Amino acid sequence: MFAVHLLSFYFSKLQEDQIKKVDRYLYAMRLSDEQLADISARFRLEMEKGLSSESNETAAVKMLPTHVYSTPDGSEKGEFLALDLGGSKFKVLQVKVSEDGKGKVQMESETFPIPEEILDGRGTELFEHVAESLKGFLQKHHINQKRKPLGFTFSFPCAQSKIDEEVDVDVLAMVNDTVGTMMTCGYDDQNCEVGVIIGTGTNACYMEEMRHIDQVEGDEGRMCINTEWGAFGDDGVLDDFITDFDREIDAASINPGKQLFEKMISGMYMGELVRLILLKMAKNGLLFHGQVTDALRTKGKFQTDHICLIEQYKGGLENTKEILRELGLNPSDNDCIAVQHVCTIVSFRSANLVAAALAAVLTRIRENKKLKTLRTTVGMDGTVYRTHPQYPKRLHKVVRRLVSDCHVRFVLSESGSAKGAAMVTAVALRLASQRKEIDDILAAFFLNSTQLQEVKEKMRVELERGLRKDSHPTAPVKMLPTYVYRTPDGTERGKFLALDLGGTNFRVLVVKIRTGLRKSVRMYNKIYAIPLEIMQGTGEELFDHIVQCISDFLDFMGMKNTHLPLGFTFSFPCSQTGIDKGDLVCWTKGFKATDCEGSDVVDMLREAIKRRNEFDLDIVAIVNDTVGTMMTCAYEDPKCQIGLIAGTGSNVCYMEEMKNIQFVEGDEGQMCVNTEWGGFGENDNIEDIRTRYDREVDRGSLNVGKQRFEKMTSGMYLGEIVRQILTDLTKRGLLFRGHITEPLKTKGIFETKFLSQIESDRLALLQVRSILQHLGLESTCDDSIIVKEVCGAVSRRAAQLCGAGMAAVVDKIRENRGLDHLEITVGVDGTLYKLHPHFSTILKDTVRQLAPNCKVDFILSEDGSGKGAALITAVARQYKDKQELR
Repeated sequence: MFAVHLLSFYFSKLQEDQIKKVDRYLYAMRLSDEQLADISARFRLEMEKGLSSESNETAAVKMLPTHVYSTPDGSEKGEFLALDLGGSKFKVLQVKVSEDGKGKVQMESETFPIPEEILDGRGTELFEHVAESLKGFLQKHHINQKRKPLGFTFSFPCAQSKIDEEVDVDVLAMVNDTVGTMMTCGYDDQNCEVGVIIGTGTNACYMEEMRHIDQVEGDEGRMCINTEWGAFGDDGVLDDFITDFDREIDAASINPGKQLFEKMISGMYMGELVRLILLKMAKNGLLFHGQVTDALRTKGKFQTDHICLIEQYKGGLENTKEILRELGLNPSDNDCIAVQHVCTIVSFRSANLVAAALAAVLTRIRENKKLKTLRTTVGMDGTVYRTHPQYPKRLHKVVRRLVSDCHVRFVLSESGSAKGAAMVTAVALRLASQRKEIDDILAAFFLNSTQLQEVKEKMRVELERGLRKDSHPTAPVKMLPTYVYRTPDGTERGKFLALDLGGTNFRVLVVKIRTGLRKSVRMYNKIYAIPLEIMQGTGEELFDHIVQCISDFLDFMGMKNTHLPLGFTFSFPCSQTGIDKGDLVCWTKGFKATDCEGSDVVDMLREAIKRRNEFDLDIVAIVNDTVGTMMTCAYEDPKCQIGLIAGTGSNVCYMEEMKNIQFVEGDEGQMCVNTEWGGFGENDNIEDIRTRYDREVDRGSLNVGKQRFEKMTSGMYLGEIVRQILTDLTKRGLLFRGHITEPLKTKGIFETKFLSQIESDRLALLQVRSILQHLGLESTCDDSIIVKEVCGAVSRRAAQLCGAGMAAVVDKIRENRGLDHLEITVGVDGTLYKLHPHFSTILKDTVRQLAPNCKVDFILSEDGSGKGAALITAVARQYKDKQELR
């Protein structure tokens, strides 16, 4: 018994020695994790070089754009034809994709040989043969002759036109087999964004951010990049990892110096690499007792299939012995063990190198997405990956070790490139169909020059109607007199109290105005919230709350006993009969306090002050925020005679000739008119440009049928218009995979500030997606593109409409003054104008286009409402003093 154990130990020791001998001989092929991390980093740099327009020409890894913009999302459907061209035969498939929630794919296929004389002949003959075979396939399978969408793997010149001529098909996609693998796996696993082939050849593709691909136009969304990683190392970056055996393989190849990475890892070369190692070891007396046969000397005699058989867990040793005997060798058991180990080192190196390059791809995707941890799927195909018994496990293990921050699922492609070609076609068809449907929906928001000119002309008509005595009472654009007769001239001075009510916040201010060389305006203020229950309660509750805020501020400033003149910025439509008298016409911006409309706002404030009985105020002027904006800017620029608010609300005021304001006494001089242009359209004159989404927003508002222009142009409503469109697109299956979430159903959840953020040029789609996720909307990259497009259409229309209205105002002022050319300044306030990245530019461009005889400058108001109220109060005091002196 002892002798048996001794013998077993002896043979075990011999095997161990033999393995160590191979390890020492092939030391350069054994790669540590540190070396693999180094290779991965080098591949990252090569990817970046390939993506850059500056270095792409000289880059070894070409990073080719595929123009595949999306992976399957499960909603693909239809019947497609696929051609899989390659080698001495090709395959034709009919692929039926059904959208029933289960993503069923049915395929019928037929393989056709390509005669040798055609393979060696002209390209036109090859594609005539392909087209005839395709025609036969359609007839044989009784496939409807109606024009079919077709995709095919591998790109050949003239293929599209020739097949189009011979058969009634619509060639939609030409697909690399790696892309086909990713798309096939992507249909079954929608997290799949990488495709890898490890077979006769090797390659990888992945979904890259468009903003990083210099070779193609556009920087939004993603596109699949075919890395062509087989050429990694062609520029010398892998020279320190390339062995003498690799160099011998390369020298004997048909493309020396090219595809060096592929020659280290792919099935086309792996068997030959093992043969060269065995030959060299035999010549050195390390194998087969130094025996070398003609077969072992013959290129191609040892194939990659042999490696797969040799490395089988069961029967591997017997397979090794049989394969070596076929090469004319008479191997010992130790020889067989050594050969097995050689095969293991070669195949393991291949898996290691693939893992290093794949780790680079995964890290790039993770960093593109700015994620700490990436969860993704890699679609795999290729004979080495499919047939080698240990390769997949080795690859997966090393990848997970190299990128522990990436949780990777590997999926084997079924029906690989052929089904993939059909899936690329299906996705292309889906995107084209979606594109048309989205374009049709958003077309209503794109206003052409003729439509904008009509808006300008209609606004001009309404401005005139609002000024005429006979039509003023029924005019939707109210043209309210403000009793502000001039803009500041720089002589204003004093200390004033100002109130600012125009939204959910209320401000109380003390404003000190100084004249002379050191002309200045200094302000001290405090902001108070107006709760919703107060906004929509009774008028008495609202004004009591306002007075309570004033009392707190006066205590804070130690001014309870100071009697200051007060200007009240009240940013709602008021019919004024004097500068300190204003009847509320109607509430806007979500206010609905009862018993206010038709009442004098100044009287209501005075009554509330009396009820509190703590202080007294001299209310000199009631001011619209638009007028306050104009006055603030006019203090800095005397040419400013127009005020524009483009924020929560939308409105314009301007200096009108007194003689044109028919319902106010006096024909001399000018008066500021508060247009209240938000009511434009209440007489149905802009129904041709209102969409069903505008009507839906109107139906859900507090003032149905009112403020129609404001509901198309102001921050109060733009976000809700976007939400209505997004909801409709989702119902149609064009967004969020057709899943309408509770947040999407929630009125007001999509705030206008999100439009400004989403449309920011500095904001990547990744951040757009983050905003949507914050709103509870799980989105894909494609969804983010569509959402950004919707936001752009809605905000662009708003800016154009404001521009058309402004063009009507400036042209009216020019004609009022009998000028061929007008130079004027507009003072602007409002978050939409200030914060939206494109609104101001579009507005200015529209004014320039529609009012070519007017040079219009726009200046931003700094604290318009508060400062403006004080300036109006100061101007009103001066005006009153002058009138009394007369």
